[in-house]
Parts: sequence; C-alpha cells; structure tokens
Amino acid sequence: MAQPSIRDRALALDDAALASACAIDTFRASGPGGQKRNKTESAVRLRHLATGVAAEADESRSQHENRAKAVRRLRLAIAVEVREPVDVGTWEAPPALAMLVRVGSGPAVRREPRYAQAIAVVFDLLEAHGWSLADAAAHLGVTTAALSRFVAEEEFVFRAANTRRRARGLSPLRTR
Repeated sequence: MAQPSIRDRALALDDAALASACAIDTFRASGPGGQKRNKTESAVRLRHLATGVAAEADESRSQHENRAKAVRRLRLAIAVEVREPVDVGTWEAPPALAMLVRVGSGPAVRREPRYAQAIAVVFDLLEAHGWSLADAAAHLGVTTAALSRFVAEEEFVFRAANTRRRARGLSPLRTR
C-alpha cells in the first residue's frame, strides 16, 4: 500500500499538530479595532513548511482566536492548492466521500473533520476530469447539483474552483 502524500498527512493532523508543522508569524493588524489592536501582535500567519502553503487571520483582537482561524484556513488552503494525480481509469470513490458530498451543505458539513480531505479529493478528481463538474460527479456517483453544492459550501473553496474553471475556459459554477 502506498504511503499517504504530504498533503494527506497534513490534512489528517489535528489543529495543534498542523500548527506545529508551520512557521508562525505574529504581527500587528491594521484596520479598525482601537488602540489595543494597533499595539499588540494579534494577527497570525501560518506557513506549512512541507507544502509552502500559507494562511492568515487578523479579524480578532485575540491572538488565540486568530491562530485557530488561521489553522482552519490553512487546512482548506492545503486541500485546494496541493494536487495529487488521479488515474480516472482505476480510481474509485470512497463510499464515505460520496456520502459526504451527497449530504453536502450546511454548517455541520464544514465542521466535519474530514471536510478538508474531501475537498482535496474532489479537487483532484475535478482536475483529472478537466474541471468538468458533470464528469467528476458521475465518477463520484453523485448528481452535479450535489457536487456543486458541496464545492459552494465554503466561499474560499468556491472561488478557487471557479478560478480553475475560468483558467480552462469553462463557465463559473453558480451559487445556490
């Protein structure tokens, strides 16, 4: 059996372990928030050392809250940016992935621990199918509407998918 990829190992880590695999920068955030925001280094930037993918958060005056948001964003950024090749002739959808895509929307799906891993696999499959939603959905055994809802659930993921589709001359996915 093949070893899990760097991406898959990173996505399987809990938040603390993922943060410890990163270079962490703290800095003063600009913008509204009053005197405290301008005097404390509450903004957090994480750069995953193995992949080079980075994410940051600066909305809160709390460094702890910003770190948690940055880790979540980093997890999604790794899922969206780091691709693994898929052989469409032999690849079979894991049943749990197809089920997650079918269930597909709402805050509960985004909180699902395997959400970022599922997004990574969906993006790999879309890439293998030239970003054809219909072909990828058929390969997963789900409807195009279910796959579209799943990708549109998180704004960052939705924008990334549409950027890739536009780069291939395809029309963007529509929101609900």
